[in-house]
Amino acid sequence: MGQFFWGFEEQGVTPDIITMAKGMGNGQPLGAVITRREIAEALEAEGYFFSSSGGSPVSCRIGIAVLDVMQEEKLWENAQVVGEHFRQRLEALKENHPLVGAVHGSGFYLGLELIRDHATLEPATEETTLLCERLRELGIFMQPTGDHLNILKIKPPMVTTRQSVDFFVDMLAKVLSEEL
Repeated sequence: MGQFFWGFEEQGVTPDIITMAKGMGNGQPLGAVITRREIAEALEAEGYFFSSSGGSPVSCRIGIAVLDVMQEEKLWENAQVVGEHFRQRLEALKENHPLVGAVHGSGFYLGLELIRDHATLEPATEETTLLCERLRELGIFMQPTGDHLNILKIKPPMVTTRQSVDFFVDMLAKVLSEEL
């Protein structure tokens, strides 16, 4: 989330089918499928069934309320502005912390890659696990991800503030300064 509502918009592609769930219901079970008319018509011809509990008026109303709040509180703008600040703070960690490699993503969907060697890009798998354990002791819950479990996937809520970002990055820098 940031400059675009959908991640695929940043890539300049138009998918045939879009699925979404979880966040659109803000904790209430809710999911949706968006597709082109010809695909929907082909599915309808086979028996238009997507879910055993689909169409709940309560869930649908909650989904609309979530979209209303996102628009009224300009959460896309927050994701873009605070997300850019977040990315810059993560990039700055490279200056003092050799384990920090590439920073991926934009807005509030970021990844921080931890590596042992900047020439070979050897993954820092064990160090990432230790980093996550130490962060947990400080009240920050992170989980290694990626093929080598050396990436921190960072997807904060859209209401995240600069102060929260700064706290997180400061704690991350503190742990990176320790011997992992």
